[in-house]
Amino acid sequence: MSKKTYVKPSIHKQQSGQMNKFGSVFHRNYRDNIDGARIDDIVKEFGSPVFVMSETEIRNQYRKLYREFSSKYPQVQFSWSYKTNYLDAVCCVFHQEGEIAEVVSEFEYQKARRLGVPGNKIIYNGPLKSKESLKVAFEENAIVNIDNFDEVLRAEEVASSIGKKVNVGIRLNMDTGIYPQWSRFGFNLENQSAYEAAKRIHMSNYLKLNGLHSHIGTFILEPSAYAVQVKKMVELRRILETELDISIDYLDFGGGFPSKNKLKGTYLPPEIAVPNVEDYVEAITSTLLTNLSPVEYPTVYMETGRGMIDEAGYLITTVEGVKRMPDGKKSYIIDAGINILYTSNWYNYKVELDRSVPGSYENAIIYGPLCMNIDVVLENATLPPLPKGSRLILSPMGAYNVTQWMQFISYRPAIVMIMEDGSLEQIRRQETLHDIVGPESIPEKLRTFNL
Repeated sequence: MSKKTYVKPSIHKQQSGQMNKFGSVFHRNYRDNIDGARIDDIVKEFGSPVFVMSETEIRNQYRKLYREFSSKYPQVQFSWSYKTNYLDAVCCVFHQEGEIAEVVSEFEYQKARRLGVPGNKIIYNGPLKSKESLKVAFEENAIVNIDNFDEVLRAEEVASSIGKKVNVGIRLNMDTGIYPQWSRFGFNLENQSAYEAAKRIHMSNYLKLNGLHSHIGTFILEPSAYAVQVKKMVELRRILETELDISIDYLDFGGGFPSKNKLKGTYLPPEIAVPNVEDYVEAITSTLLTNLSPVEYPTVYMETGRGMIDEAGYLITTVEGVKRMPDGKKSYIIDAGINILYTSNWYNYKVELDRSVPGSYENAIIYGPLCMNIDVVLENATLPPLPKGSRLILSPMGAYNVTQWMQFISYRPAIVMIMEDGSLEQIRRQETLHDIVGPESIPEKLRTFNL
């Protein structure tokens, strides 16, 4: 048996992100400004971390989507989804553009009214509506979409107490070919509970059914699912009008449009994986026009949230520590944790630097400042060697982070809006200790102690 030929060992330098299967080169992204406002100036005035919203991007995204939809189906009204981002300044931009309010709680209803939105310009959704909030909504002629049979009874009781027959819609859930199916909200179409709910409301002395609503899910990547949704809702409308003589004035197709964020577990970048918004509009409008004659056109409500706001938001954060992990992987500790980054559970954010940094890029972990092992902002970020004090700009950040963040371990940061003229306006200041302890009280016997 002959000996194997000796091959001298060699070391090859690995460079992450140079090429992928499509042949494109990894882009070393950096930016020193947002809408002309310099990153250094923003941090100097408002500190780090700091959320930044772009007024220009919000208005441009709305106008693009509204123009695309209304040019194909004229009887459309967009309604801003408060749960996506209910910062007063953000809501006001959308209301200035002509959007009404879509809320899913008594709190959000009150917030919209506080901003000056009339009750009859509010769509009230959600699986739980108190009697008190329903009374206000009915008295102010809000659009109320009923979620379940118990809520039918509750709404009927409230309407009876104010001596008024009120209009209501019902929320539907259905199989549109996507998973998971949002079956926990509303009345199911396939098992006839939607039809039974409509029939029950039709029998009421105090409720009148005049609308159908359905929100099929979130971050929907299949525009064709909306075509199925629209077709099924139009078919139900015809059945109700034919068999029960119910006149349906509006169809509410909810939201669910995705943003250009990158979902964890996906291989392709969002520019490729996420369909263009035009595809969703085409799926909805073409199905409407195909299945309805002009004399049948109802008002259509669209509650687009994430797809309207996500790209308008950024988070500026600072590297405060650098470590090499036991397995050799580089890690960075930044001053923003998952307590203010709710969406880090399912997004791999885009990471940009505020300046060009020399050196070889490698995969690194980005940790937050919280004393919790789960505080991982990004598990795999491709970065050059960053010194302490480096600024990172994470995006998109406009959807859900500032409505679902929580006070945990550290104060929540300031939020700044860059106005159309380039000026900076603080639209929410940084939290203080008083903001957190203000609602608390101490029993008298616990007020004194000796240490």
